[in-house]
Amino acid sequence: MSDNVFGISYSPALLPLVLLLGMGPKHSCVRVGQDSISVTMGYGFRATIPRQNVRAVMPDTASVGAWGVHGWRGTWLVNGSSAGIVRMELEPGVRAWVMGVPVRLTTLRISVNTPDELMSLLRRSR
Repeated sequence: MSDNVFGISYSPALLPLVLLLGMGPKHSCVRVGQDSISVTMGYGFRATIPRQNVRAVMPDTASVGAWGVHGWRGTWLVNGSSAGIVRMELEPGVRAWVMGVPVRLTTLRISVNTPDELMSLLRRSR
């Protein structure tokens, strides 16, 4: 099985800044392989999640007040846009890296260009 790659969505207003910081679309994606999900947003965020750890996947309609990489106590928002956010609940949690610092990841909220396709793929594999 080849990997399925999903682009992280970006607001046009944010693109100049993230391109300068090296966290734009060229360096960011969600890559779904047979056994794992790799999430990268430039040097700002990276995680490898075993697919078996994904307990739930759903649209995330909670308000979003910022773009970039933000989190606390295991819940991380990785987004370039306020739209198309997918929520993944993980059990057990995994280690992720934010700006090179290890963090715990139990809930990932991530903006993607095609959220319905990502959710459908992850649900089929469970």
